[in-house]
Amino acid sequence: MVFEEAHLQFINGHLADRPAGERRGRLERGHQHAEALFLRNVWWPLRGHFTALHPEYEVTDWRGKSYFADFAWLPGYVKLLIEIKGYASHVRDMDRQKYCSELNRETFLYAMGYHVISFAYDDVEQRPELCMTLLRMVLGRFQPSEAPVSRVLLLEQEIVRLAVQLARPIRPQDVKEHFNITYKTAIRILRSLTEKGWLLPSADTKQQRIARYELARGVLEYF
Repeated sequence: MVFEEAHLQFINGHLADRPAGERRGRLERGHQHAEALFLRNVWWPLRGHFTALHPEYEVTDWRGKSYFADFAWLPGYVKLLIEIKGYASHVRDMDRQKYCSELNRETFLYAMGYHVISFAYDDVEQRPELCMTLLRMVLGRFQPSEAPVSRVLLLEQEIVRLAVQLARPIRPQDVKEHFNITYKTAIRILRSLTEKGWLLPSADTKQQRIARYELARGVLEYF
């Protein structure tokens, strides 16, 4: 099934579950270009279906007012809210009161058991591969049953997290010791991350060989 057909069925199915009221109106008004672009560029290429995904998902905040997240992923054992944020509405045009309300809402949602992640519209439009990688890392933490298929991918994700924690160039020896794997395996995975653009190799000036790997600049912005 192509994206256009699947997307239409996805939205119409949720509209059918909301025959009237603000929940239906919010879906009709709120699911616009940015949300559809996220599904087209990020979610659909990564997942290939919309199972357990809910558009314009309603949550009641601490004031008793309705808040609509762009998407909620509710597979039954986790509550993940996904927001697509444009620079103008969420940074440039935000006043102090709106800023405080947004932070309070995120804290309240966390207290209610929700995980909230946000993607910049510019990245969804211009760097969807990065958004896919980050989303895969998030979803992978809640889907251990998929590990046999993506064991190397999960290890790559943990190596990126280790590199962030070390706050210095990561060495094959660091990976070997931290994950209890062979030195050869550590080098192979670090090279794979380099090919994907997550790491940058740094050569030993004396021996002219790759001895360390630094996080690519674009990666640091997300941690």
